[in-house]
Amino acid sequence: MPFPSSPRARSGPRRRTLFAVGPAALVLAGCTAGGEDRGDPEDGPSAAERRARARAARDSEGLVERYDAVIAAHPGLAERLRPLREAAVGHAQAFGASPGRKASASSSSSAAASPSAAAVPGGDKDALAALAAAERELADRRAKALLDAPGELARLLASVAAAGAAHVYLLTEGGA
Repeated sequence: MPFPSSPRARSGPRRRTLFAVGPAALVLAGCTAGGEDRGDPEDGPSAAERRARARAARDSEGLVERYDAVIAAHPGLAERLRPLREAAVGHAQAFGASPGRKASASSSSSAAASPSAAAVPGGDKDALAALAAAERELADRRAKALLDAPGELARLLASVAAAGAAHVYLLTEGGA
């Protein structure tokens, strides 16, 4: 016995139409969405954006100093922490820190001069937990800051915050 057709008329587009037109609409929307009117591109970043970048660069440099301090206090962790430290150096540079500044200094010289070297916990596990807490706190701050940041800076903050969250995992669970 065949099923009778539905007495109500269909309203709106059919599913096939949406599947056919949807991707094209997304492409068009992607080309125009999120385009902030920032005036003349020659003007460069605003003063607020420059301050936010400088603050983010300093935060990354501070994180590098913490890595340096832990590496100096726990040389057995150096191999495990070196890739995470180098990522933090790259983040500082992405935010505008000069490659020649303290973030790229060698581990031993920077850690010896750093006041945070005295604050490193004694055990390896505690030192890793302290680094993870610093990474988590900074990632959370960056995630909040990106809400008020202009387009490109917001994307950079989001990317670096996600990297910080990955570092937290590697420091606590992942056995980097």
